Amino acid sequence: MTTGPIEGVVPILLCPFFDDGHLDIESLERQVEFNIDAGVHGLGLAIASEMFKFNEAERAEVITATAKAINKRVPLIVNVSASASDLAAHYAKLAAKQGADVLMVYPPTFFPAGAEEIVEYYGRIAGAVNIPIVLQDVVQAPISAAVALRIADAYENVKYIKVESVPVTAKVAAMTAAVAGRLTVFGGAGGGYFIEEMRRGARGTMPFPTQPADFLRVWDLYQSGDHGGARQVFDARIMAVNRLALQEADVFYHLHKQLFVRMGIFTSAYVRSPTMAIDAVTRREIEEIIDAVLTSRE
Repeated sequence: MTTGPIEGVVPILLCPFFDDGHLDIESLERQVEFNIDAGVHGLGLAIASEMFKFNEAERAEVITATAKAINKRVPLIVNVSASASDLAAHYAKLAAKQGADVLMVYPPTFFPAGAEEIVEYYGRIAGAVNIPIVLQDVVQAPISAAVALRIADAYENVKYIKVESVPVTAKVAAMTAAVAGRLTVFGGAGGGYFIEEMRRGARGTMPFPTQPADFLRVWDLYQSGDHGGARQVFDARIMAVNRLALQEADVFYHLHKQLFVRMGIFTSAYVRSPTMAIDAVTRREIEEIIDAVLTSRE
């Protein structure tokens, strides 16, 4: 698939499993349709998809099945990050063959990597494929604006950066100022600062996949100049979900998967180990949020 510049709402898909932990491809396909029907501008497989918990065969199966389900209707972004340059390049080549249109990569996290090592790391990946690449700036391995610009200038197929390291809004502002005209800046972290990021120059977000219509409404309103309307929709329909989803550890998996179960999209809300144990108070909060979301859609 040849893609033009990507912007807007690009949800990161959750990976559905059966209660025994095996992949549930039919639920994955329903999730893809739900998001495409909403009008998303792309879809991704990344950290929120639990890809770091996959073996090699599962990784291939999920990427291939997702690409088939999308069927070229929107771009598919696949995270190919790894702790070694050659391994990341290997994943990049496989993902491209399996149907990825764009790759997303964060720097190595196991051993600290300096600027030179990070630039070289992305060079190995950029040299392995001829499709666009998204730099992923994460808390565990932040990318400075200066390093992002070096990478973009060195490798032509590096086109985007997703900013997620803290302080997020200040980082988005600094990044857009530094890479203007060279990289398209996306926000991340579940879309929790979507409006603040757009004010500072971000051209899209990669949120959780359970509320695509709400995020698209915020995007459309903001782009039309109705910033107040965008804020009203965000505060009324998205903010409470994000606050609970991101309050600790990986509760976001449990909240969003349980929401998809209630919607009839997922068969199970199973999250692979390691994952946090949900206590009674949090379980009740999840149920209350899901009830509120579903009631608002009636």
